[in-house]
Amino acid sequence: MLASSASASSGQMAGLCVPRRSPTPLLPRRGRLLPRRPAALLPRARAPALRPVAAAASPPPPSADSALEHQVRRKCSPLLESVLLPGGSDSTVHEWKAVPDIWRTAAEKYADLVAVIDPYHEPPTEWTYTQLEQEILDFSQGLRAIGVAPDEKLALFADNSCRWLVADQGIMATGAINVVRGTRSSDEELFQIYTHSESIALVVDSPQFFNRLAESFISRINTRFIVLLWGDKSCIDSQAVKDIPLYGYKDITELGRESRNALFLSGQQGQQDVYETISPEDVATLIYTSGTSGTPKGVMLTHQNLLHQINNLWEIVPAEPGDRFLSMLPPWHAYERACEYFIFSYGIQQVYTTVKYLKEDLQRYQPHYIISVPLVYETLYSSIQKQISSSSAARKIIALSLIKISLLYMEAKKIYEGTVLSNNLVKPSFIAYMMKWLWARLIAAFLLPLHNLAKILVYKKIHSAIGISKAGISGGGSLPMHVDKFFEAIGIKVQNGYGLTETSPVVAARRPFCNVLGTIGHPIKHTEIKVFDIETGEVLPDGSKGIVKIKGPQVMKGYYKNPSATNEAFDQEGWFSTGDIGWIVCHHAIGPSRKCGGMLVLEGRAKDTIVLSTGENVEPAQIEEAAGRSNLINQIVVIGQDQRRLGAIIVPNNDEVLAEAKRKSILGENGELAKDKVMNMLYDELKTW
Repeated sequence: MLASSASASSGQMAGLCVPRRSPTPLLPRRGRLLPRRPAALLPRARAPALRPVAAAASPPPPSADSALEHQVRRKCSPLLESVLLPGGSDSTVHEWKAVPDIWRTAAEKYADLVAVIDPYHEPPTEWTYTQLEQEILDFSQGLRAIGVAPDEKLALFADNSCRWLVADQGIMATGAINVVRGTRSSDEELFQIYTHSESIALVVDSPQFFNRLAESFISRINTRFIVLLWGDKSCIDSQAVKDIPLYGYKDITELGRESRNALFLSGQQGQQDVYETISPEDVATLIYTSGTSGTPKGVMLTHQNLLHQINNLWEIVPAEPGDRFLSMLPPWHAYERACEYFIFSYGIQQVYTTVKYLKEDLQRYQPHYIISVPLVYETLYSSIQKQISSSSAARKIIALSLIKISLLYMEAKKIYEGTVLSNNLVKPSFIAYMMKWLWARLIAAFLLPLHNLAKILVYKKIHSAIGISKAGISGGGSLPMHVDKFFEAIGIKVQNGYGLTETSPVVAARRPFCNVLGTIGHPIKHTEIKVFDIETGEVLPDGSKGIVKIKGPQVMKGYYKNPSATNEAFDQEGWFSTGDIGWIVCHHAIGPSRKCGGMLVLEGRAKDTIVLSTGENVEPAQIEEAAGRSNLINQIVVIGQDQRRLGAIIVPNNDEVLAEAKRKSILGENGELAKDKVMNMLYDELKTW
């Protein structure tokens, strides 16, 4: 799956047109616009006039020096742009009230540290925190200069890049609301999102993406203007834009820089515009759900929702200034987005990569952290296993034996550390536990030298290839237990977390100091999690399985223009239903699970539960995870074939199936494998796992 998507990697400029290169890196000038130093806001040499595509009969952009005839209502991020507010530099705002406020704090603390490295777009970009803040300030003011008003919606349809971040934060800083999606969504889905959200303008990734949309999308929407983040405007289909104003990324930032300088030099900002502060309760973004249970719904996340994540994720990811993160997930996904905001507030360096370059960049940049989905860790696991299998017979036997020893060592270690996951409601016997504790200590002591030998002979090479010196953070799906155990055994920490788009998204995660496999950890700060009976709606005691519900400041404001769906998602007491089935680990003062109390364990989606005629409830996710351990099975979906039995749809791993057939000497004369033999092999695998 990863390999097939690599060719569609976002942001690559090969295709319709090759943008013109600049002889020098196009980096913004050093220095930022500080509210306490308005003297620094000196005018630059005027940029050349901004010209839309030749065939587009669009009006020229507003002049930075023109005065407005009437006062215009504006909003701004209270800390980032406090100089625009009444009182200016005398503002007493010191805490974050809106998401873009984080950039003022970050620029003051980490001014010359590198914030972003974006090597695969043209031009390649490297910005310090000072430069990144300036880009955001200029982009936001550029949007104001072309008429963007507070609370208007702007569709941001683009993939992960440093300019996506600037556009996202620039839109938020104006008090407008961005409506986000990636370039791999279908044209029809993007059209539905654009029209349902009532967006007034479009910010797109590249000329290639825009030209794809031109025929089926642009002609059907009303848009005030279009902003192109990457590439050359001359590559745009001029017939599609017609009389729609078209701006490049540099057009917006240059216009914003001029506008800001003119604004402060005139000393008349109070006469031209009336600035208000963005409220924490204001909607910051609309994120449309995937629509697996129906038509996609627009999740309204406020600044307060996202600030909760920024303020409370450090206990999960204790990042330090200068740590390096590798970013590859879609930024419109709430998981990647909230994590990016959080890590930037701690002075990290973010490197943008793609599926295509992931393996290379892991070795090249040696990241301290990677935030990704389970599929990435499964792919890394499979890659390591293949490398071991392709080694010489002696090396293969030694490596696999040492890995098994490390797995046994970790199991013994969990017993005496108290991190064994258990659903046992009965308090363990002290004497029985002490016997088990002593036995686990002896086993661990015996295996420790061999485990340390494995670190030197095997795991050191794996660490060098993968990087990830501190932790990998997994979310957005179920992390298979065998993958989880493997990375724990070789000494690469993988922390599993849980959340939904509607909860901004993180509600629980495993901590570095208590990384209990099989769970998704304790709730993060200010978050309540309870399990309710599916039938009666009553709160269940710890250890009982039911529907997981959430309360906390990260829970969404609601679904946009969909009050019925909003009312359905919340009960009368304000608990948000996740639709997931799970249970909370019981608290025990002693025993092998004494440190697990209060952790959440998930077992599937309520809507996925298969009820057999015998009355048995089957959670397909558990079967799928077990069967997925087979090398012969690429993907599997368990279904209810009828009321009496289960069925499964399986996508085989063709290479592994052929290799296994060769080992068993069951290939046909032409080197092909009959379907019935493939089916028999898969049946055997299902029985095994």
